[in-house]
Amino acid sequence: MLIYCCFYIGLKGRAARSKYCRRISGKDEIFSCDFQILGLLLLPGPLFHKTVQCSPKQVTSLGFSMQLHSWDDFNKNYFKMITNIIILSILICISLSFWIVSMTASTYYGTLRPISPWRWLFSILVPLIIASRGFKKKSLDHGGAIGGLIVGFILTVANYSFFAALLMFFITSSKLTKWRGDVKKQIDAEYKEGGQRNWVQVFCNGGVPAELALLYMIENGPGEIPVDFSKQYTASWMCLSLLGALACCAGDTWASEIGTAMNKEPWLITTWKKVPRGTNGGVTLIGLIASLLGGSLVGLAYFISQMIFVNDLDISAPQWPIIVFGGLAGLLGSIVDSYLGATMQYSGFDTRTGKIVKHHTKDTKHIAGKPILDNNAVNLFSSVVIALLLPGAAWGFWPRG
Repeated sequence: MLIYCCFYIGLKGRAARSKYCRRISGKDEIFSCDFQILGLLLLPGPLFHKTVQCSPKQVTSLGFSMQLHSWDDFNKNYFKMITNIIILSILICISLSFWIVSMTASTYYGTLRPISPWRWLFSILVPLIIASRGFKKKSLDHGGAIGGLIVGFILTVANYSFFAALLMFFITSSKLTKWRGDVKKQIDAEYKEGGQRNWVQVFCNGGVPAELALLYMIENGPGEIPVDFSKQYTASWMCLSLLGALACCAGDTWASEIGTAMNKEPWLITTWKKVPRGTNGGVTLIGLIASLLGGSLVGLAYFISQMIFVNDLDISAPQWPIIVFGGLAGLLGSIVDSYLGATMQYSGFDTRTGKIVKHHTKDTKHIAGKPILDNNAVNLFSSVVIALLLPGAAWGFWPRG
């Protein structure tokens, strides 16, 4: 089929229209050169369209040059299209191979549910697209893109609701990291242009959810279930634990990115004294509200996916507390992160550059914290604390079906 598609595209793809110089005004020296290339298969619209103005003496040379550029653009798009077809075919083969393995394991063990080939394909293709786009937009570096692909694959194949929560966290956090970057660059000495995340940052934020997703598949198998402690306690606990870890990371990111970009100086959470913006452990009212909102959006994404993919909601416990749980996890996660940052993470003011630094030098003035943990370790510890404690607390208040 792939060979047939390539052969058919080679036959049908051609330059459908090439308009050379035509007169567009009353002046003899003004002309317009218009070139448009159409592909008749998989390329229904124009790939290249360009209009320039030139004099009659420039018509011949410019027209020939533009025709060459037109074909160069067409060849590039043609090659890109063929490459995408090949990649998609490879991904389909991989997903079918995984499906065959899962069918064999299901037949051999008898208790495992096979995973459909469509689920395999979605779990490979969609995280790959998101990771590649994150790399192109400089939200991830090479290692971060690979790490994001691994985490995304595990969460997606386990539960589509996990994927929805992860996607909401990644998109909103990436947007907020780039928001008012010029202001953050003047405050934070370690600010990265575009907020590129490496593999360490990806696994410190997504490692706990990935491990919980693996445990969820061992306990329940891949698939979506309603959160109902009275019927499926362990699986429901794991779902809320994973959601709590993602909401915690989202809440902390929202609080730090929005709070740092504001003009108000924060209070240090341990002493409640004013500290410079960007200090680890500094909190503001706007930042706390942002953490609540960030966690709630992650919970909302999980809730909406539950409404779409779970079938037996009419006989299960209400799912709306998921949104409240997400908001609470975001808020408490931000507070835990701030406390750890104020006590176990060094913050100093560089008198030479006027920026907040994370390491002590001869030019720095100590503000708060000891150099025990870095920012990635603080994020990891915070997500572990929320993932372990909050689901048990939610069990006592969760409505029964």
